[in-house]
Amino acid sequence: MIRIPMIVAVIAAFTPIEAQAQASAVSLSSEVRVERVETGADGGSRTVLKAPATEKIVPGDRLVVTLTYANRGSEPASGFVADNPLPAAVAFDSVREDWALVSVDGGKSFGKLAALSVSEKAADGSSASRPAVPADVTHIRWAPAQPIAAGATGTLQYRGTVK
Repeated sequence: MIRIPMIVAVIAAFTPIEAQAQASAVSLSSEVRVERVETGADGGSRTVLKAPATEKIVPGDRLVVTLTYANRGSEPASGFVADNPLPAAVAFDSVREDWALVSVDGGKSFGKLAALSVSEKAADGSSASRPAVPADVTHIRWAPAQPIAAGATGTLQYRGTVK
């Protein structure tokens, strides 16, 4: 089980390390929720999102990370990029935005997961490449193709699993 102080450290790591926007007009905030399945009064199950501070977090728990952005400037913000590292205690599952990019090399390069590969050393010391898988993801990058309109807000989201 991950104790509350550790999950607080994990949650703090969800803050994007890099956010660039025209004149720094775009602000970012992040929120982490734990996905739970609850039984309703009718006996049916439903998925709910809960604050980690109120829940015991254990390996296998699914997390939903939401970044909220807001262009506080009076002009459209072009060139917005948000890079978010995954904490070591969290394995990447998916990203909501199909245009988002991921890194499997510590944030040095980004692309679509299906187009990335990972080099691994074999027991004999030789290197071989294999296709990257979600467990290899170290960072997520959002770089919208269109400028963010003045006053606009929105959310970006990914899911992960506690290791």
